[in-house]
Amino acid sequence: MLGVAFVVGVAVVAALAVAVGPLYAADRFRDLREPTDAERAQIVALAEPGGLAVERVAIEAVDGAGGDGAAADGPAEVSVRGPPRRRVLFLTEDVLTDLDEDTAVGLFAAEAGRVTTYYAEFRAVAVGAVLGALAAVVTTLVPFESGFAALVAVGLVSFWAGRRVQYAADARAADAVGADRVADAFERVAERRGVEPETGDWSTWFEVQPPLGDRVARLRERAADAE
Repeated sequence: MLGVAFVVGVAVVAALAVAVGPLYAADRFRDLREPTDAERAQIVALAEPGGLAVERVAIEAVDGAGGDGAAADGPAEVSVRGPPRRRVLFLTEDVLTDLDEDTAVGLFAAEAGRVTTYYAEFRAVAVGAVLGALAAVVTTLVPFESGFAALVAVGLVSFWAGRRVQYAADARAADAVGADRVADAFERVAERRGVEPETGDWSTWFEVQPPLGDRVARLRERAADAE
């Protein structure tokens, strides 16, 4: 029974760490502030088309925010963190000062899609399941051969399903504000960060998050089919 309790505990702790950890780390280690009244009104206007509604908002200062939007200017981050009813919208100042409206709306819509499809919660459960299966193998609660096979199966199914959830989130964002607008937003932010959206291969099979290039390609196909 102790072995079972340990495995369950590992799975639960891992899931909670993935779900709550980013919120705790952001609150503790990032220089955050509440938005001004004008910024809050701007955020509401940008988030409304995609259906994103989060009461708590935290803004992080970015060196050089307010620049001319050149490549590698800043992260332009929009992310919702924390479990349901404790969610916080984090964004960097450059989202409000540097980005054009279409790009910002696309980013907010993409995050709204992830919230609506419970992507973060699914990712936490998937990680917990994989680490729980690993703990069962390490503690010899199950025979190594069958346990390892189960670990691989749980991992592959979890990661495959996670990709489906992310694609569903992107599709919801596309339905709300347009597939091209979301794809353009992804590409614009990648350009600001100085990275090229990559497509996946066998090495990305064990990633819950599909490569950005694949997400952009799907959005472009969706836009073309809608024409």
